[in-house]
Amino acid sequence: MSQPNIIYIHSHDTGRYVQPYGFAIPTPNIQKLAEGGALFRQAFCANPTCSPSRACLLTGQWAHSCDMTGLVNRGWSLPEPEHLLSAVLQGAGYETALAGFQHVVRDVETGGWGRVLAKESDTATEDRAVAFLGEEREKPFYLDIGFSETHRKGPGFADQPEGEAKADARYVRPALPFLDTPQARQDMAENIDSARTLDMKMGKVFEALKDNDLVKNTLVICTTDHGIAFPSMKCHLTDHGTGVMVIMRGPKGFTGGKVLDALVSQIDIFPTVCELAGIDRPEWLQGVSMLPLVAGQDGGADSIRDAVFADVNYHACYEPQRMVRTERWKYIRKFHNRETIMLPNCDQSITKDHWKEHGWHERVVAEERLYDLMFDPNETNNLVNDSTYEEVLVSMRSRLETWMKETGDPLPDHPVVAHPDGVVNEEDDPSPSTGTQHNAREYYGHTT
Repeated sequence: MSQPNIIYIHSHDTGRYVQPYGFAIPTPNIQKLAEGGALFRQAFCANPTCSPSRACLLTGQWAHSCDMTGLVNRGWSLPEPEHLLSAVLQGAGYETALAGFQHVVRDVETGGWGRVLAKESDTATEDRAVAFLGEEREKPFYLDIGFSETHRKGPGFADQPEGEAKADARYVRPALPFLDTPQARQDMAENIDSARTLDMKMGKVFEALKDNDLVKNTLVICTTDHGIAFPSMKCHLTDHGTGVMVIMRGPKGFTGGKVLDALVSQIDIFPTVCELAGIDRPEWLQGVSMLPLVAGQDGGADSIRDAVFADVNYHACYEPQRMVRTERWKYIRKFHNRETIMLPNCDQSITKDHWKEHGWHERVVAEERLYDLMFDPNETNNLVNDSTYEEVLVSMRSRLETWMKETGDPLPDHPVVAHPDGVVNEEDDPSPSTGTQHNAREYYGHTT
């Protein structure tokens, strides 16, 4: 086969909280993949909510451009599924298959997967993928493998590697934004166990590639949708929410344990696959190929973009925000009048309850935020009102406004990014799963 096989293997709510990114989280199989491939230290999702993030990666477009602004399980569905990577590769002669979780279309038959392996077998996702990889074939394949880990199972995490002891919370360091408390340690310990389970499952797939002599001619794209499901992370436009693992191993430079610090967005993956597979780049793509970064023995270009962008619209409720980030600066703007955090957009958790006990839900969120990431990587010191940074603020504000205009963002002209079928919660509901729900179009009016 001259064209490479493509494996898109992805998790839920993992951020960069795996071993190759320096965290004390035992994920040896993901670590081994990184050591044989290319790890992108500064990779970002285009929308830190579940369905929109995946849609951005798989269409190569920003969320408002592909019109995927909410969750599949709340009524949204990608309006042009023919733009999905799976559909394009299928049209280019690839055998396409889905082994697990997808979360971008309500009707799986529209997603461009020639085979939906869950309909062929009731085995676990990793076992379906392993069986698929063992088949004889004459065409290159695209295999989409989606895992539910490390998503919460209620307020906590239900997963831990089978036959192994749970992580001991007494010796765990909490995630970066949180004070070292028993509650934060316990929550993070459970997240670690879920990540270990994810690694075990992914490891079975990686081993099957080796067993079937597929490593050399297969591009593995290992990533996640957004940050971990903790307060101020998932659903947020800080690096805690948008920073993701992206590890790629395969032909044409994605080898050798490269560690790259160039800014990349997940919308850059689709054009990378097109260039690697030698297929025409669809006209709707908004990303750029990552191949120049890995070209040559010691790596190629130092950068492919000088900024990444992201947006938030709906999760459990409507909370429109936009962001631009350069290597040093981060600018976030919200487009709603709510002063405080919208609690339903944060998954229930031990840490959330602990923060609420200490007044998190009463903290005011500024309309505009500017952060100097060199000296404030946790994004806690808003510089918007500091005249010293007026020139930077004007520049970053202009960059965001230009991006919104060029990409057809509806927010400059419409107060609401509406959807006729999406379901949203009351803003003050205690959780995404309780309280009164509304049709988005009815609740926010018929603005489009």
